[in-house]
Formats: sequence, structure tokens, C-alpha cells
Amino acid sequence: MLKLKINGKEHSVDVSHDTPLLWVIRETFGLTGTKFGCGMAQCGACTVHLDGEAIRSCVTPVSRAASKEVTTIEGLPPDVGEPLRQAWIAVDVPQCGYCQSGQIMAAAELLRETPRPTDEDIDEAMSGNICRCGTYHRVRKAIHLAADLKVKGGQR
Repeated sequence: MLKLKINGKEHSVDVSHDTPLLWVIRETFGLTGTKFGCGMAQCGACTVHLDGEAIRSCVTPVSRAASKEVTTIEGLPPDVGEPLRQAWIAVDVPQCGYCQSGQIMAAAELLRETPRPTDEDIDEAMSGNICRCGTYHRVRKAIHLAADLKVKGGQR
């Protein structure tokens, strides 16, 4: 049995230690916001946070997450998640939407580390997230807007 903490809740799970974290998140816990894209850590659709670091859950063995904090799109804290959600809607970022949870999780890490990112910061941080629809310019605009929406102690 592995002990996991997902979105603030403690869980025990009986799976093979090399099972990809993505499948445990989706299949065992039913948190389907995290998507399967390529299975090779190339597209970013499966991005989650492991102790605050954006990782690709499709290639991360569940054993690596044992006794650590896993945050999925469903558990993104409101102080970061709400400005991103508002910005994504205001800028009309998604087309098909498949990559969006991974995009938002990568953007959340960026804004935590760099509260006022430049275009270059955004391009670098988001370079591992592929959007088949090509909405990169809207993603960048939404990240700038989310940074503007964040204020000391939360969002406005």
C-alpha cells in the first residue's frame, strides 16, 4: 500500500509501484481533469504538481508521489486557480480544450515562481505544453491577465 496525498486528502492505494501516477489519479480516484496526451512527457496534458513542482504524471511512477503532495487541476488553490480561470475565460483561450488543464497547471507554477512574468518567461515556462489548436498567443495573454488579477492575499 502506498500513501498518497492528493488535493489535500490522504489516501492509501494498492497498485504496482511503477504504475504511472496519471492512471492512479484518473482511474483510481476519478480525477479526470488531468489528461492523457502522448504518454512520453512530451505534450504536457498530464501536468500535475508534486510538492509544488509541475511534473508529467504520465511518466512519473506512483511510488515517486508517496508521502508527497499531489495537486491536480481539481485541487488548484483558489488564490492561483481563480485568476487563471477568470483570465482563461476572458481571453477565450480554449478551442478544443484538451490541453488546457496541463496549460493551467504549468501557468500556475510559473505565476507562483514569477508573479509578473515577461513574454520570454511565459514562452520558456510553457514550452513543454503543446496546443494542437495553436492558441499560444491567447495562453500568453491570459497568463499576463491572471498575473494582473492576483493581488496580495488572493485575487480581486
